[in-house]
Amino acid sequence: MKNKEFRNMIFAGTGILLPATICATLLVSPAAALLLLAAGALLLGIFVYFTRKRYRRIEELNDYLVRVLAGAESPKPEEEEEGELSILRTNIYKAATTLQYQNELLTEDKVRLAAAIADISHQLKTPLTSMMVMNDLLLEETDAAKREEFLRTQSAQLDRMNWLIRTLLKLSKLDAGTVELKREDTGLRELLTEAIRPFVIQFELREITYSADIAEGTVCCDRNWTVEALQNIIKNCMEHMGPGGKLSVTAEDTKIYTLISISDTGCGICAADLPHIFERFYKGKNAGKDSVGIGLALSKAIIEGECGEIRAESTEGAGTRFEIRFFKTLI
Repeated sequence: MKNKEFRNMIFAGTGILLPATICATLLVSPAAALLLLAAGALLLGIFVYFTRKRYRRIEELNDYLVRVLAGAESPKPEEEEEGELSILRTNIYKAATTLQYQNELLTEDKVRLAAAIADISHQLKTPLTSMMVMNDLLLEETDAAKREEFLRTQSAQLDRMNWLIRTLLKLSKLDAGTVELKREDTGLRELLTEAIRPFVIQFELREITYSADIAEGTVCCDRNWTVEALQNIIKNCMEHMGPGGKLSVTAEDTKIYTLISISDTGCGICAADLPHIFERFYKGKNAGKDSVGIGLALSKAIIEGECGEIRAESTEGAGTRFEIRFFKTLI
């Protein structure tokens, strides 16, 4: 009786039944009035029973929502009855489960964000510390040759910090979805020639042999971003090869996808590190001393943003092969 709507319906039913009973007594007979009273009371009782049952189920749904909002685990509905309330309960369960899942994702994102900030701080702290030491030495150093050496070291550290910050900004933009990758048909040979061009002199200095087997065809991608993704992969291959190493690039155009393969004869990647090489700030056993661990992560983010995929296979001591597929039909 706490529910106002329920009380009003009881009063309305009683208010109709009593005058009807009195009228039946006066106009028909007392027996007819008793029969009318009994039938009315029965109908009113049935109405009260089912209405109270309905309100109890609504209260259960309310308690269920309160528990979910309080952070309790949302249990799966046990009732299998049909009806509007059962559908409502099921939908509430689905919404609660979705919210719980989103909350778990947010918690995981916070943990990853904290870890990323810690990694970024560590990567920036190393060159900053070196530059502070060099700056102190410069203030006291009078030898011109040593001052020049310190300045060159600082310049190298600044270049490293500049590259790190720019790469992190690019990753952040890709994560936030603020970068619009403009996919358009680009010639395979033009794309790979542009990606290789900055490394030609370094190949000569490092005594690395470069070979290419590029088929005629086009790839649907964002030219500038894809060139950067390819250059990060080529740079990774080059850094893991010594004098006499070989870098080969092949490209083929099929009806389903465009395949670009980049292979090296470097030190390779150990089996334990291979599943993690595209993770941010991950540095494997064979990583260089100046490696940060975000170049391949950026390449993966760019390629997957273009609805492509990248994978790697490697044999430690024999080399590594990267395969990039740009699919022509999106499913």
